[in-house]
Amino acid sequence: MDPKARLICASAQVEEGGKGLRFTVQQYGREEPAFLVRYDGRVQAYLNRCAHVPVQLDWIEGEFFDISGLYLVCSTHGAAYLPDSGRCISGPCSGRSLVRLTVEEREGNVYLIEHKGRTRE
Repeated sequence: MDPKARLICASAQVEEGGKGLRFTVQQYGREEPAFLVRYDGRVQAYLNRCAHVPVQLDWIEGEFFDISGLYLVCSTHGAAYLPDSGRCISGPCSGRSLVRLTVEEREGNVYLIEHKGRTRE
């Protein structure tokens, strides 16, 4: 296994359009909140930080999707993000994006692929 891969969870814990899974990463020497969601069959991971101001997105722990299950929504501003790219399509941060984290699914698990200088354990 890649020594820069960190186990986050079992793949089954991240259901399509369902509740997201929160975790933390080390970024530039600080612990930062992050989350995973599954959309269109793929697990996506982002820092849990709105592109407008640095507040966490989920309104209740793990609740990142809007009622339709099509968009990630900031609970503070109502900004809507595309789950597959993190790009903001409406709200005060329109055109900006969430900070994407690289994850990989293999052997029934989800791993964070850590990048030198950006994230580390």
